[in-house]
Amino acid sequence: MVLLKVNGKMNEVEVAPDTPLLWAIRENLGLTGTKFGCGIGQCGACTVHINGQAARSCVTPVSSTAGKEVTTIEGLSSSDLGQFLQRAWIAEDVPQCGYCQPGQLMAAAALLSDHPRPTDADIDRAMSGNICRCGTYQRVCAAIHLAVDMKQKQGGGK
Repeated sequence: MVLLKVNGKMNEVEVAPDTPLLWAIRENLGLTGTKFGCGIGQCGACTVHINGQAARSCVTPVSSTAGKEVTTIEGLSSSDLGQFLQRAWIAEDVPQCGYCQPGQLMAAAALLSDHPRPTDADIDRAMSGNICRCGTYQRVCAAIHLAVDMKQKQGGGK
């Protein structure tokens, strides 16, 4: 048994300690928003937050998250920042096939937590590891800037 704190809730999961966090999240907890992409930590589809930092769950052993807070796209969706990002994504027509979007949103949220007013260069650096086969990178950049503007107009939000 491994004890995982995911989206603020403690969960006991029966998995081997070296099981990738991705599979514990998807298969044991039923949180399927986090996607499997490449399985080697290169594409970003499986991005979650571990103690607020973006991490690739497909290469993160579940045992390494003991005592840490894991946030998935489902958890981000209920936050103010998640809401700003989702509205900006829609306004900028970012999603095409949509498969990479949970990872993109998680990476963007981590960026905005560290850099509340990022430059295009900051965005390019933070988002460069998240692959979008549909090529919506310019829309992602525009949506991140729009989310910042939305947040500022509404007085902040978490």
